[in-house]
Amino acid sequence: MAARAKQRALIARGMLGHGPKISRGLPTGALLKCADNTGARELRLIQVMGYKGGLRRYPSAAVGDRIIVSVRHGSPDMRKKIFQAVIVRQRKPYRRAEGIWVQFEDNAAVIITPDGEMKGSEIRGPVAKEAAERWPRIASAASIII
Repeated sequence: MAARAKQRALIARGMLGHGPKISRGLPTGALLKCADNTGARELRLIQVMGYKGGLRRYPSAAVGDRIIVSVRHGSPDMRKKIFQAVIVRQRKPYRRAEGIWVQFEDNAAVIITPDGEMKGSEIRGPVAKEAAERWPRIASAASIII
């Protein structure tokens, strides 16, 4: 009963469950491009939210994961601050359930608020289908979904 209520709460917040396993291509410390218009240009991955791994294993993230980032380059009011973000593209190839392999040119993320709303109003470049399915608010702002 409690699990069903938790799932409803996640859906209401705009976060749906994970589908098939995706290759984790972004370890902590990775640099990502900021794909929205918040003023940040480059982000550094600090932590993966909800990550449960083995002892001494670096947390790593994949497309659609919620992460904590620090802004490395961008507008002065955004720099050196910590935000939550969602990964929308990754360079490492990953396999979809239908058998095709997907790979993007760069690693990119979109900054979000703690309750799952997008901080910016538009997204530059394509967004992975996995991220769009899990985050409906990102899907509505995306121009291209691959």
